[in-house]
Amino acid sequence: MNRMVEIDFPPKRIVSLVPSQTELLYDLGLKDEVIGQTIFCIHPPSMHLEKTRVGGTKKINISIIESLKPDLIIGNKEENDQTQVEELMKHYPVWMSDIKTLEDALGMIIKVGEMVDKKEKAIEISTKIKSGFDSLAISKSQNITLYLIWREPYMAAGNDTFINDMLKRCGLKNACNSMNSRYPEIDLITLQKLNPKFIFLSSEPYPFKQKHIDELKNSCPDSEILLVDGELFSWYGSRLVHSIEYFTSLMNVIAPPSHL
Repeated sequence: MNRMVEIDFPPKRIVSLVPSQTELLYDLGLKDEVIGQTIFCIHPPSMHLEKTRVGGTKKINISIIESLKPDLIIGNKEENDQTQVEELMKHYPVWMSDIKTLEDALGMIIKVGEMVDKKEKAIEISTKIKSGFDSLAISKSQNITLYLIWREPYMAAGNDTFINDMLKRCGLKNACNSMNSRYPEIDLITLQKLNPKFIFLSSEPYPFKQKHIDELKNSCPDSEILLVDGELFSWYGSRLVHSIEYFTSLMNVIAPPSHL
C-alpha cells in the first residue's frame, strides 16, 4: 500500500480482519498472539469459537478493537472498508495486503511471516504452495468459464481478481475477461450471450446450492453447472496448500485427461 508501518517487534497482540490471513497466522504458530478476528474467520474452528470477534470484514466494530489494544492489525484492500481502515490507522499499526495473483499471495505470506517473527515457517508454507502450483497439470482446453459469487443480482469474478488467476492456473478462460468491472453484474440475457462451457457456483460469499443449478439450467441448458469450493478459489493464505489437490480433482472431472 506504499505506507511505512512501524511495529513493536515481534507483535504480541494481533487483530486480523481477513479470514484467509487469520488462518495463515495460526498456521504460522501464533495461537496466543491473535487476540481478535472477524466473524468470518472460521478456520480453525476452535479459534473461531475462542477468540474475540471484531465484526465483519466490511463492518468492523472499532470499539471492540480499541478494547483489545492491538499492536498490529492486518487487513486487505479489497476485503475491508477503506473509511474504517483509515480510522484504525490513526491509532494503530495497520498492515494491508493487496492480492490479485498467486505471486501476490506468496509475497504476502512471506511479508506476514517477517512481521511476526515466523519467516522460516512462512517460507516453508510459501515454497510448498509454489511447488504444488508449479506441478499442477492444467487443462489445455481453455474452456470458457463463468464464476458466479452472488445471486440477485448475479455477480461474477472478472478480470484482475485472484479468482481469475486461479481459473487461469486451471487452464480455464474467464467468460468476463473483457468486462471493465472486476466483479460485474450479470443478467440472464448477458449470461446466455456469454454461453460459457462451464458455470461455477461458488460456496461463498453466496451459498449456492443444487436448487440454483436447477434454476440456471433453464436459462443455460448448454452449460455444465457445478458447485465449487469458494475457499479454495479465493482464500489466498495457507489454505492454498489444499487448493492444488482440489483443482486437480476438479479438472479431472470437467476435462479428464485423454488416454491413447
